Amino acid sequence: MIEKKCHQACSIPDAVFKAAGQFAGIPAIEDGSTKIDYAELPEQALAVAASLIHHGIDAGDRVAIWAPNSALWVLAAIGLQMAGAVLVPINTRMKAREAADILERSGAKALFIVGDFLNVDYPKLIETSCPKSVRLRVQISSRASTEPSKTLSWENFINDSNQGNKEQAHRRAQAVTGSDVSDVMFTSGTTGKPKGVMSRHGACIQAFSQYVDIIGLQPGDRYLIVNPFFHAFGYKAGWLSALLAGVTIIPQTVFDADDVFRRIEEEQINVLPGPPTLYLSLLAHPRLAEADLSSLRVAVTGASTIPPVLIERMRNELGFKTVTTAYGLTECGGLTTICLPDDDAETIATTSGKAIANTEVAILDPEGKPLPAGVAGEICLRGFHIMEGYLDNPQATKKTIDDNGWLHTGDVGTLDDRGYLRITDRLKDMFINGGFNCYPAEIEATLVTHPAIAQTAVIGVPDERMGEVGCAFIVLKPNHQLESDDVIQWSRNNMANYKVPRHIRFVETLPMNASNKVVKAELANQF
Repeated sequence: MIEKKCHQACSIPDAVFKAAGQFAGIPAIEDGSTKIDYAELPEQALAVAASLIHHGIDAGDRVAIWAPNSALWVLAAIGLQMAGAVLVPINTRMKAREAADILERSGAKALFIVGDFLNVDYPKLIETSCPKSVRLRVQISSRASTEPSKTLSWENFINDSNQGNKEQAHRRAQAVTGSDVSDVMFTSGTTGKPKGVMSRHGACIQAFSQYVDIIGLQPGDRYLIVNPFFHAFGYKAGWLSALLAGVTIIPQTVFDADDVFRRIEEEQINVLPGPPTLYLSLLAHPRLAEADLSSLRVAVTGASTIPPVLIERMRNELGFKTVTTAYGLTECGGLTTICLPDDDAETIATTSGKAIANTEVAILDPEGKPLPAGVAGEICLRGFHIMEGYLDNPQATKKTIDDNGWLHTGDVGTLDDRGYLRITDRLKDMFINGGFNCYPAEIEATLVTHPAIAQTAVIGVPDERMGEVGCAFIVLKPNHQLESDDVIQWSRNNMANYKVPRHIRFVETLPMNASNKVVKAELANQF
């Protein structure tokens, strides 16, 4: 077995250079006909960096990626980081208006964009709304549309690299330090508009080196990454962790149970993390009894509590040797606590584990005082993995990180005597749909732009398959009419699919308290 030394890397470019020497001969990425060995990875990423330099991208500039999982997504991300730029991932489920807002507020100067995905021509979609700050657009997949576009093909983009820029790219990559910002990931909140979370290279490496060791990734493992790369679960717990451990990255564009069963068998998949809905879909599939799942070894889940019987079924029926759960949020880089693989099924199902090394988890009361074991309060975090802050938003940063360095998550939970975290509620207005955080304030802010809607309040309601889905309570403007289907279709055209309310309730008024705030508990009782 190849010795792992991933802890020595100080940045993501540094990790790639080290992996090339440590894991040469192991495929770094396999994606259809694209196969890249670890020894080849730095050169291919440096070609991306050189082309970005040719097009005027400077160290510290922000570069966005709006595309589903693919080999070129990883190359683009590593390449821009080697150029000293900062990665801005954009959710592929976002509509043009939502994506343009993130491009505008991030100040992105370049955009890597998918061609056609799920029957949508993305370059055409963003053509009229793309901010002028985006000077370069690069298409990283084929495109069916014959419409003229301002996007460069991947091939033409790479051809723009030259020897002088490659040498400069290498110098830039070596100059990236652990304290430099690696990415700005936009996450929503109670304010209704996504905020850009700034994370550092060193924090990413330090946290996910621990993750690699805890879940037991091994050089040569084959990791089917279904979790989207625009999310920390697919990016940091996904392809970055694979790079740190010498694991083969196998991207999956969308979850399809039939295709996942096929790939497990044909491509001998060892590692398959995902939200509980992924495993429930596999367990309910008619092919379960006949599929050869003997290669599976590691599963990591999270996003919601799960029954202990699911852990046992994942072990017994899907064949996972290691099953664990973790907790994190974008503001802490995606990882705070994790269960150990040898924890019992009850612990793994009902807790989110204990804090990773060199970090702290505390349960604080409203005055900021620690609460004893078993007493519920706000979950607060402190340590190396806490974000640099929200991009261009010092007020929101100060509100989230207090003077003692505690990051206030807005989640409610308890710690037991072992230090294991149990999440019991949320202070912030949020629900989780199939593993995606949904913020009612953001959905409400979009709904009220409909010409017939006067007021709205959105809550999360239980759903057997997705965990939770949205229900919108709507007050119409005078002399206006709408049907539930009209609202749902309009929402699909104006917001990412996972945000779209699945239930609509028309009401004459919304219940208000003395502060003129909607009492959502009353709405939940009405559902």
